[in-house]
Amino acid sequence: MTTASTERPARRALCSACLRPQQTCICRWVTALPNKVEVLILQHPMEANNAKGSARLLHLSLRNSRLEVGETFDAQHLQALLSPERRNVLLYPDTEDASLDLAAPQPFDSAWLQDPAGLRLVVLDGTWRKSRKMLYLNPLLQALPRLPLRDTPPSHYLIRKAHLPDQLSTLEATVYALAQLENDINQYNPLIEAFDGFVAQQASYVRRSV
Repeated sequence: MTTASTERPARRALCSACLRPQQTCICRWVTALPNKVEVLILQHPMEANNAKGSARLLHLSLRNSRLEVGETFDAQHLQALLSPERRNVLLYPDTEDASLDLAAPQPFDSAWLQDPAGLRLVVLDGTWRKSRKMLYLNPLLQALPRLPLRDTPPSHYLIRKAHLPDQLSTLEATVYALAQLENDINQYNPLIEAFDGFVAQQASYVRRSV
C-alpha cells in the first residue's frame, strides 16, 4: 500500500531585485538612468505578478522612482506620496468620462516645464479598465493635472494585445512623458532599447510553451 506524498513542491527561488524566478530574471535589461522628474508608479495588484508587465523594469531603471501596489489607497498615505515638495502631474488622457462622474482635473500649467526637477509624474499601471477604476476609487488622483500623450511612436509591446492602436506599455508611456516634460527626446532611448530585449525575452518563453 502506498500513500500520497504530502510534501509541497519547492518554490522557485526569486531574484531579490526584479522579484521574478531566477530563470526568468529581467535584471539584465535594467538600464539605470537619472530622471529629473520624479516618477510615482501606482500599480494595480493584478499587475504585480504579471510576467509581461513592464512597470518593474521601469522602476528599477529610473533612479528617481517609487512603486506602490494597490487599487484603493489610504487617503492619508496617498497624500504623503503626493507631497507638496513637487508639483504632481497624472499621466492620463485629458478627455472627460461622464460615465465615471469624476471630478474635473486641475489645469496643467506649461510654465512648470521650466523646472522639471520640481515635477512628479504619477503613473497608473494596469489595463485601461483597471486604471479607470483606480482613478475612480482615489479622489486625490482625480483632481491632479493631467498629461496626455499625443503623436507617440508605434508601440514595441508586441507581447500584449492592445485594444486601441495608440495604446502603449507603462514603460513606453512613461518614457515618452518624461522626454516631453524634460524636453529631451533622446535621454531615454537606452531604456526603450532595453525594453525591446525584455519583450523578445518574454516572447521566447511564449514560443517555448506552444
